[in-house]
Amino acid sequence: MVAFGKKLKERQIQEWQGYYINYKLMKKKVKQYAYQIEIGALERRQVLKDFSKMLDNQIEKIVLFLLEQQGLLASRIAKLGEQQESLSEEPDISKMSELRESYRAVGRDLLQLLFFVEMNAIGLRKILKKFDKRFGYRFTDYYVKTRANHPYSQLQQVFKHVGLGAVVGAISRNLGDLQDRQGSYLSIYDQPALPLQDSVVDSIKAAVDRMGHSTNFLHFLAQHALIMQEELPTPTEEHADDDRYHFMSLLLNLVNTFLYMVNTYIIVPTADDYSLSLGAAATVCGIVIGAMAVAQIFASVYFSAWSNKSYFKPLVFSSIVLIVGNTMYALAYDLNSIAVLLVGRLFCGLGSARAVNRRYISDCVPLKTRMQASAGFVSASALGMACGPALAGLLQTNFKIYKLTFNQDTLPGWVMSIAWLIYLIWLWISFKEPSRDIEEKHVHQGDNADQEQSEAIEKGLAQPLLLGSQDNQQDEDADQECDGSEEAPEDSRLPATSIASAYRLLTPSVKVQLLIYFMLKYAMEILLSESSVITTYYFSWSTSAVAIFLACLGLTVLPVNIVVGTYISNMFEDRQILLASEIMVCVGILLSFHIIIPYSVPQYVFSGLITFVFAEVLEGVNLSLLSRVMSSRLSRGTYNGGLLSTEAGTIARVIADATITMAGYLGDSRLLNTTLLPSLVICIASIIATCCTYNSLY
Repeated sequence: MVAFGKKLKERQIQEWQGYYINYKLMKKKVKQYAYQIEIGALERRQVLKDFSKMLDNQIEKIVLFLLEQQGLLASRIAKLGEQQESLSEEPDISKMSELRESYRAVGRDLLQLLFFVEMNAIGLRKILKKFDKRFGYRFTDYYVKTRANHPYSQLQQVFKHVGLGAVVGAISRNLGDLQDRQGSYLSIYDQPALPLQDSVVDSIKAAVDRMGHSTNFLHFLAQHALIMQEELPTPTEEHADDDRYHFMSLLLNLVNTFLYMVNTYIIVPTADDYSLSLGAAATVCGIVIGAMAVAQIFASVYFSAWSNKSYFKPLVFSSIVLIVGNTMYALAYDLNSIAVLLVGRLFCGLGSARAVNRRYISDCVPLKTRMQASAGFVSASALGMACGPALAGLLQTNFKIYKLTFNQDTLPGWVMSIAWLIYLIWLWISFKEPSRDIEEKHVHQGDNADQEQSEAIEKGLAQPLLLGSQDNQQDEDADQECDGSEEAPEDSRLPATSIASAYRLLTPSVKVQLLIYFMLKYAMEILLSESSVITTYYFSWSTSAVAIFLACLGLTVLPVNIVVGTYISNMFEDRQILLASEIMVCVGILLSFHIIIPYSVPQYVFSGLITFVFAEVLEGVNLSLLSRVMSSRLSRGTYNGGLLSTEAGTIARVIADATITMAGYLGDSRLLNTTLLPSLVICIASIIATCCTYNSLY
């Protein structure tokens, strides 16, 4: 993988090169500061003062150039406006065509300026993250708070592209006015925004939205998948190798995602009854449900590693294991064995191929359709989550064929076994294994980089201060770059090779985001897994009633994401939505406690809805922020950000299900409050942690 500094230089507009952030210089200064502090030549206060001044100078250079270019663009638009005014009196088709092309030329230059601003904003975020990595993660908080909130903020010019909106509006309006067909509208301000006037305006709008993190429904939904996009903007869209992309293979990955989520939640309404029928306590349902998640912790790692070599084989293995697991789950009733039931669920967890599904989208789907594929991944998960309980509610029957019993407890196992068998046949016939030529090329490049770097070190080209201490050396491995020369190869840019190396890349901001993800998955699992026991004890709900309740919760996922992705995320910053959602999840948990007697259905349904809905909102925003604050080394490879978030969520589910079973020993009357208490504590802890790292989420 190419180093950020080198990639930044390659994508710079050559005539503007002197006005970009000097990322390489500032990176060297960070290392020099670390060395000087270590030997006692500088104090931290001096470092903060000196680096702040350097950043201020860099930002001022960028902003003054930006203002100069805005002025030039405004001047060109003003002159074109005068020509347009004269043409309105004496229309000339050829001159109007020339005028339109002139506006487009201004638009293309504006697009270059937007890329200039965006690349500098990314560079600033990267250098702030690097500084925090070395000096305790306090500088970004201080710098953003003092600079971004100042009335004369130059930082806002870079991060919020202040002033460019007027230029965008002028070009859009004038190009709109020059369209051959205006319909009944007077200007762009009077007509709907969706049919944009010109392809140049389309590109400009996309760039502005990306800089401001504006989202639509698809974009917001795709963020849930935590599938990395290109880090730096490019004037021309880059595509993945289309030879590696096969629509039917993508569809099979999405169907796998859907079926696995159905498989996960189809047993939730009946797990307590099944446990009772086998002579165990109803709260053993926590272990039954959680056994799948326990196995998934290990499955996620080996499937992620396996997907480095193949996509087809792990999907086949997943399907076979799931057929076996679901068959064992169904047979446990006639064998009267809770052990067979649990082993069956463990097998189902070992068949979790979500890491493969995610990796296929990340590695094989072209950039132009990756967002839609990511949104499809999340939609398939949400639909499976809703369909699982709904399907369980429909399987209310009881009959025997020979010695096999088919009832509401065993039918989920039999139905899923048949579904996975059909899927396996479809997979075998239709899946196309993508070419590995590109990935092998990257591996060879990585090997060459290792060899070249070894030679460079032998020749004494490495910086002396890199050898100052073992901690500094590890920091450099985590922070990616060797500064001996601009062309220095960097094996430290390769993906993390172990859980330990991935953990070393986690900054406090990333750790907080993973804690939040853990919290929301824990709260959701407590709500869903104990729903059958709680509603039976307090309200005497039937299996069908529980299934309807859980299905309705699942059906809220897509509408909630439509509202948040289309409107709320464009009105507020992600970090504001994050904190507000955490508080609302906390409110939902508080409302769920059994304090007022009697415990009512409206209280349970309302509090559960608040907890679930805002946990869903929180998930999208949390993963969006996580993708921005996470090291780029975690974007690919076995131990990627998607795997880390999956592991955090899966561990949360395991602990939640174990909590339900352990709390069951206190009796059903104490189950609700006992299980909600850890949720409340973790939620409050995540809110405090978010407040502590709030300004680093910029």
